Amino acid sequence: MPSPADPTPVAPSTQSLPLRGAALLLDMDGTLIDSGPAVERSWNQLFSELGVELEFGAEQHGKPARQVLGEVLPELGEEQLAEAHRRIEELEIADVEGILVLPGTERLLAELDEAAARLGRPTWTIVTSCTRDLFEARWARTGLPVPDGLVTADQVDHGKPAPDPYLLGAQRLAVDPAASIVIEDSLGGLRSGAAAGARTVAVTSTTPAGDLAPLANALVTSLDDLEVRADGTELLLTRRGQ
Repeated sequence: MPSPADPTPVAPSTQSLPLRGAALLLDMDGTLIDSGPAVERSWNQLFSELGVELEFGAEQHGKPARQVLGEVLPELGEEQLAEAHRRIEELEIADVEGILVLPGTERLLAELDEAAARLGRPTWTIVTSCTRDLFEARWARTGLPVPDGLVTADQVDHGKPAPDPYLLGAQRLAVDPAASIVIEDSLGGLRSGAAAGARTVAVTSTTPAGDLAPLANALVTSLDDLEVRADGTELLLTRRGQ
């Protein structure tokens, strides 16, 4: 799989909807569900235990835990890194208090399932920086089905912002990455989607819009701003009510 890359920022003139594509590749945390308080509680607890004077913020959101640990604590040896990773996984799996389905999630997924029935193929999956165990702990709170083609951080060699997660998501849905539309709330996630060749839509739920805009083809405040339907052999993603 490709190694991390910094994609060329999207020109502001291209920031628009509608977008046409074969499939939607959806981030989970901050896009489909609100797990922000639980994430920050867990990481800040870990930082406190390790004596690190840092608060978890936008630069850490959307990246695999092991990658965050390597960036924040580059002095850790492999054994210490593995122990810190085990500990943050333990903290995050244990803390799912207050996790909520974000506005528009259930409706948009239902629209995608309706489009899938019309097109006769899968139209979406989740591409998350959580491990499979952490994904299951959080997603179980939603009561929503696990999609085919799910990609978790422990299934790729390089996590976001490398292109690998979104390339694998497109592969599992048997679509061209360039025909995919990635929906993300984090800088790392948008960089990952763009590096994979996908168009990107940014949700301004965890990161300031001004930071997200250079990396996105469109900005929305939540999935409630979007709607999707089958149009011919493609998906048509529009602003709701257009």
